[in-house]
This record gives sequence, C-alpha cells and structure tokens, in this order.
Amino acid sequence: MEYITKKTCFSNCKSANKQCTNTLCRSWFDSKENLNCTVLAAAAGPMTLQKIGDLFGLTRMRICQIEKNAIRKIKENFVIDQE
Repeated sequence: MEYITKKTCFSNCKSANKQCTNTLCRSWFDSKENLNCTVLAAAAGPMTLQKIGDLFGLTRMRICQIEKNAIRKIKENFVIDQE
C-alpha cells in the first residue's frame, strides 16, 4: 500500500477502504472488519467491554481492569496538572 505524505496511516486506509498492511504502526491490530486499525475501530462508535475483548482476544473483565487503570492514571495526572 502506498502511503501519502502528511496524511495519517488510518486516514489513508479509510479513504482507500483497504486494510492496513503497516504492521509497525502503533494503531495496527489484526481485525479485517476494522481495516486492521484501532483508530478506525474506535471511530465506529461505542462498544461494549465484551466486544472490545473479542477484538483483542481478551476477557471482558481484563478490559474492565485496563479501563479502570487508565481512568485512575488520567485522574492522577489531572490533579497534578491542576496544582
């Protein structure tokens, strides 16, 4: 796949409606349904924890743990930045 300069990897895939082949991209994951791109998967709209787990091969509970940890870190950084 040819990549256009000054455009993001996921915007190239979306506009061409082709699966991303750039496995070195931070957003790449094996999901043909989402053109192999986590950014495009997220843009598709809200998903249940079960659906996210299915996409990444993880349990719903593990996704819940990751979500809680991310929220905690965001809150900690927000408090530090406000001081």
